[in-house]
Amino acid sequence: MNRLIDLARHVPTSEAALTIAYTPIRLTLPNRQALELRLTAPAFGRDLPILLFSHGYGPSLSLPSKDGYAPLVQFWAERGFAVIQSTHASSRIGGLGQDGADAPFYWRERVAEMRAILDRLHEVEVQAPAVAGRLNHDRIAVAGHSFGGHTAALLLGARLGGEDFSDPRIRGAVLLAAPGRGGKDLTPESAASFPFFDVDFSPIKNPILVVCGATDNPHFTARGPEWHADAFTDAPGANALLTIASVGHGLGGIAGLDAKETEAEIPDALEATRRLSLAWLYKTLGFDTGLWETARSVLNGVGADLAVLVEKAK
Repeated sequence: MNRLIDLARHVPTSEAALTIAYTPIRLTLPNRQALELRLTAPAFGRDLPILLFSHGYGPSLSLPSKDGYAPLVQFWAERGFAVIQSTHASSRIGGLGQDGADAPFYWRERVAEMRAILDRLHEVEVQAPAVAGRLNHDRIAVAGHSFGGHTAALLLGARLGGEDFSDPRIRGAVLLAAPGRGGKDLTPESAASFPFFDVDFSPIKNPILVVCGATDNPHFTARGPEWHADAFTDAPGANALLTIASVGHGLGGIAGLDAKETEAEIPDALEATRRLSLAWLYKTLGFDTGLWETARSVLNGVGADLAVLVEKAK
């Protein structure tokens, strides 16, 4: 129990259960060093849904890797998800370095890494014996923060230069403070430096929860915080936009408390992000818990100051 949580306490959630973690799980890939993963999952139970998590390109040295985002990952795992985190090619401490042709962002390699994890889930399970045979390979979602949201959007069907990166095994995505439209929506300097932001969200048909910080003012564009909501506006499948009050890019502390990525530690905002994303994932992956419907009513009542929720008509 966190005694610093106030309004978010009213958003219902399931009880936390014991978890186990395996790290580092290693997958060999051609022409590069092994891809290192962390798997955090419930210690008991079967048919565990799989949640791939894609980290951002933040300022700290260690958090943009398999070892970051514990406040989110642990929360989701304690409530039923097998969460798999990779140390992406763009990671400072475990990635491919600054000399590669696609350095430093390696946006294409990041997508390939996530697909490799799904292709080789059996190898992941071999290295995590207490989880082996307990994963549901038909219930898979992806979540990503910041640049990780870009990776997640591509996996769900956003196109870049007309190229399709989607993986049909992924049923939905949570985009946390993800980049919006590129090209003319960016400053000239940013458009030149980040051409891979010029994605088309319109092909995405699977459901997406877009989570934004109300005060997250990006430096890539003059449009302001609403830029981070572009996936909700443009993707037909994006069915929910959650704007967390009074927070910026760190959403109250999802990357880690006291982290460089966390510009403000706000326990209520962090807890709202955790509980509402969990409720949406339950609904999207077919768990009949009623958490999402109850959470919506909280935001329309006692929890109205926590966040603003906008949903598309079905």
